[in-house]
Amino acid sequence: MSTNNSKQPVSPAAGLLSNTTCQMEEELSISFSITFMTVGILSNSLAIAILMKAYQRFRQKYKSSFLLLASALVITDFFGHLINGAIAVFVYASDKDWIHFDKSNVLCSIFGICMVFSGLCPLFLGSVMAIERCIGVTQPIFHSTKITSKHVKMMLSGVCFFAVFVALLPILGHRDYKIQASKTWCFYKTDHIKDWEDRFYLLLFSFLGLLALGISFFCNAITGISLLRVKFKSQQHRQGRSHHFEMVIQLLVIMCVSCVCWSPFLVTMASIGMNRQDFMGACERTLFTLRMATWNQILDPWVYILLRKAVLKSLYTFTRRCCGVHIISLHVWELSSIKNSLKVAAISESPVTEKVTQQTST
Repeated sequence: MSTNNSKQPVSPAAGLLSNTTCQMEEELSISFSITFMTVGILSNSLAIAILMKAYQRFRQKYKSSFLLLASALVITDFFGHLINGAIAVFVYASDKDWIHFDKSNVLCSIFGICMVFSGLCPLFLGSVMAIERCIGVTQPIFHSTKITSKHVKMMLSGVCFFAVFVALLPILGHRDYKIQASKTWCFYKTDHIKDWEDRFYLLLFSFLGLLALGISFFCNAITGISLLRVKFKSQQHRQGRSHHFEMVIQLLVIMCVSCVCWSPFLVTMASIGMNRQDFMGACERTLFTLRMATWNQILDPWVYILLRKAVLKSLYTFTRRCCGVHIISLHVWELSSIKNSLKVAAISESPVTEKVTQQTST
């Protein structure tokens, strides 16, 4: 309540530390942060191992693009958990005394940059993956002839550089990332926003995130509809039955996880940026939506861990038995889900399959 204006050289962290903290934060401990970080690191490590093994086995042009983007997404989630989690654990271990261990606000700036980058980059990569899958399914000839591994690497580099640029915008504009009211994380300024520039950062972050989700939803919807259309038109292609099922399941899970985890946080930031929500009233809600967003980094790798041949085969058998329906011969589960997903883009490579594609499209 009282402020000391007689001392001029005050730490940049001191301005926010005098504010009230979110009551929700006091229920958590350092053990929770360590557990959360460990689960995220282990999950992403397992997914990285699976994707890297698949990349080594299926290194052909039409298969490498999806695996490369998926690996980049999981690696980004891995380092997001590692760096942000380590800083959060350190903050908890230091009793959230920012004035003592971060007088120059350097750690807070690093924390904020990592938060923005690890938030936007996976969303951008998810939208690029959705575009790549949409082109591979709807335009297989163009995908197999025009989209090379070099092009995918260029897109991947462009996405990463753009995410870094957005994360560095406050620093380039001579603005600091701010310690949030809970004293456990740093982000753009979210309390008592009066400057248009602070409002612009929040709205830009929210707009880019929601745009990436919208692109993913649109492209995945087109891909899913195209797959279902082919499924009902080409009944003679037995392998397509399991392939289409796996592909649609993957698309739905990836899209739902991103939308459910990220939409609340992005909408909350946009609401704060437009001054439609009182900061003190939104404090606990912001923390809750932030934790929902961090769950995306844990759930993302499990999409690639669980949606594989062995798991889906067991689930398929179990559900068919529970429904009391005669089980279709399981030899249709011939290929893994990742291999099947990527195989769509290769339909046009042989003359025989190209004729089948032309017949099914008419």
